[in-house]
Amino acid sequence: MPTRDGRRGRARETIYRGIGVSPGIAIGRAFIFDSEEVVVVKRRIDADQVPVEIARFEDALVRTRREILDIQKTISARLGTEHAEIFNAHLLVLEDRSLIEDVIKRIGRDRHNIEYVFQQVGKKYADIFSQMEDDYLKERASDIRDVVRRVLHNLLGRKREDVSALREEVVIVAYDLSPSDTALMHKEKVISFITDVGAPTSHTAILARSLKVPAVVGLRDISGKIMAGELLVVDGTSGTVIASPSKETVRRFSQVRTRLQVIEERLTSLRDLPAETLDGYRVALAANIELPEDVPAALASGAEGIGLYRTEFFFMNRRELPGEDEQYEAYRKVAEQVRPHPTIIRTLDIGGDKFVSEPLVPREMNPFLGWRAIRFCLANTDIFKTQLRAILRASGLGNVKVMFPMISGHEEVVRARALLEEAKDELRKRGRRFNDRIQVGAMIEIPSAALTADILARHVDFFSIGTNDLIQYALAVDRINEKIAYLYEPRHPAILRLIRQIIAAGHREGIWVGMCGEMAGEPSLALILLGMGLDEFSVSAVSIPEIKKVIRSVQLAEARALADEVLASSDVGQIRESCKKLLLKAAPDLVVLKGER
Repeated sequence: MPTRDGRRGRARETIYRGIGVSPGIAIGRAFIFDSEEVVVVKRRIDADQVPVEIARFEDALVRTRREILDIQKTISARLGTEHAEIFNAHLLVLEDRSLIEDVIKRIGRDRHNIEYVFQQVGKKYADIFSQMEDDYLKERASDIRDVVRRVLHNLLGRKREDVSALREEVVIVAYDLSPSDTALMHKEKVISFITDVGAPTSHTAILARSLKVPAVVGLRDISGKIMAGELLVVDGTSGTVIASPSKETVRRFSQVRTRLQVIEERLTSLRDLPAETLDGYRVALAANIELPEDVPAALASGAEGIGLYRTEFFFMNRRELPGEDEQYEAYRKVAEQVRPHPTIIRTLDIGGDKFVSEPLVPREMNPFLGWRAIRFCLANTDIFKTQLRAILRASGLGNVKVMFPMISGHEEVVRARALLEEAKDELRKRGRRFNDRIQVGAMIEIPSAALTADILARHVDFFSIGTNDLIQYALAVDRINEKIAYLYEPRHPAILRLIRQIIAAGHREGIWVGMCGEMAGEPSLALILLGMGLDEFSVSAVSIPEIKKVIRSVQLAEARALADEVLASSDVGQIRESCKKLLLKAAPDLVVLKGER
């Protein structure tokens, strides 16, 4: 990986100001990262070589798709599904028919090698997007360039270098970083990054925040001014970068960094304490996981069980469907590690933004509203019952519960439970051990389910609110479209009222209600949910200490008063301020940690 050396040292500290996109303080040596542009030689080809070049192109697209799916899987395990969804944009580029047909048309017309033709077409598309005024569309140019580089490397048979190869702690300095470069960074080695270009809405910035790596973008020509090995101070909150800082500057920022580290350590010390308010009201605090390998981190963070075990990753990026025994081994492994705490296993939730390698789920015009999750399972009962038998077998070895996703009405629950009973009968005939009284839950993530929660509650043992989709469907907002990101608002009065209605309906029917969506992992929103009476919070492992801190810092009466106040308000801004006010009073350290100091 190239670095830029040989420049004369800087006499005094120099301050640069950009856009802080990921909070925190980092002090370290610069590593100049040039995201390598692929050099392609233009050459003529004969007519009979055109089909061969097209075949090479199609093969490179397939291999690139596999690479991106592997990155998605890695990010899902490290950060959660919502962050892996960022790479859906990359997959869409690979499947863009206009781009692909443009390439095929040009190679047949111009008779040039596929590498050259694809590079030219890719550059044309990236340039079009980069010149757009809309920030969301402009940032998609980076996604296109990232995909183009990957395809070219596969066409040329080259292994692409990436920042995961670093062996010492550095501050990455680059013109730009692609989302895949950022996603594969080793946090232990890359303590920060700064770039010439970028925006808070870029996928790279989103990943930096998720990785908790301080980052500043939009520094114009910083990559041409910083020397390899030069000492840097990066303040990802204010967007400030200080090159060759004085000893006093280093001391001052070291103190701020130490304060943030102390706050993190205080949160870590809560690991073995219950999620209990100051006046003794206790809730369950669990973790969301994708793979069995996620369990140790969840338990180390203080999770009291697994509130959401996403199982679709068994079905993604593979040639054959997983069998009953393979699934059972994975579910058993998690259940045994977590017991006596519960493990809630969500049945297969493919479709929408999650696809399997086999063509089981057809591409649809509106995939989020289509044949997915429980709808797919009820139409493919063999696949569904295979999974149900594996879950039931694991229930004989741990505190396992089963949960059905994307329920829209009670008929789906009735049909799913009937298939569960059939799976039980099949296991009895085989002499398999399982918990005959396994608890059954429904995910409430569709407005129709929220509005009929009182009916659904009579057919299940618990609810888990999936706020990611609930907000998307209730507000008609694509949650991965940054162009309308401002409309995706969990504090919207409609969302708060739906959640209150779900919790109240569940409690009236004597069942407990949890939440496994992103809202549960946001400290200020957790205060509202606590006040509404939510029984279980299930969040990513990294969020557990923060949510535990919030819960242990308030009286239940304070949270209830906040919930009453925001439910009576129609002003999202006022709701945000009310939440922040109580958070500042109860847990000011968290406000500092979030970069609002």
